[in-house]
Amino acid sequence: MAHRGKFITFEGLDGCGKSTQLERLAQTLRAQGLPVVVTREPGGTSTGEKIRNILLDSSTIGLAPMAELALMFASRVQHIKEIIQPALNAGNVVLCDRFTDSSEAYQGGGRKLGIEPILDLHRILCEGMQPDVTILMDSDVAPSIERARRRNTKHPSKNGSPEGDENRFEQESRAFFGRVRNAYLAIAVREPERVVVVDARGSPDETQKKIGDIVQRRLKLVAKE
Repeated sequence: MAHRGKFITFEGLDGCGKSTQLERLAQTLRAQGLPVVVTREPGGTSTGEKIRNILLDSSTIGLAPMAELALMFASRVQHIKEIIQPALNAGNVVLCDRFTDSSEAYQGGGRKLGIEPILDLHRILCEGMQPDVTILMDSDVAPSIERARRRNTKHPSKNGSPEGDENRFEQESRAFFGRVRNAYLAIAVREPERVVVVDARGSPDETQKKIGDIVQRRLKLVAKE
């Protein structure tokens, strides 16, 4: 890990267990003596968290799909410049809950915008930055969304926004999330060298072992001297 660090992203449907597995991997890597930065999208920065509140709050349900996509990339560009790139330059392992694949799946697939605008915006605004490894946690639509809805009902107020919630996407139909899942799987087929599909239907411990094996095999991480 001399020079540039490693960039690992977690993707999948809401409620698939991404955040839990990301935190577990962070603990494992830190225990191995590796410097780890944990972050998320949309968000990750002060500006990004404000954008997140707009994007995920159910009161903005009428947001136009292209406006939604533009806000996602506004948050992402700030995130790259302020958090991700400096951490990689410092030799850290960056674990990010969602990245551009989420835009391709949710806006490109779910909102039916197609992949072209997402790939074009990523190339122009993000200068084509790609994760070293993307863990795509695949799960069935119905149980994943039900878990996400239960979670957001229990914790309706987040990120210092006492009047907001994060339920906007969970209000979408099962067909919407079916398109999201299909878009994710299409990315994995297109980019097998980067995206690894992990069956997230097992126990958290089983999923954790799969992810740990993938990360060590793909990246061969070694602690800094």
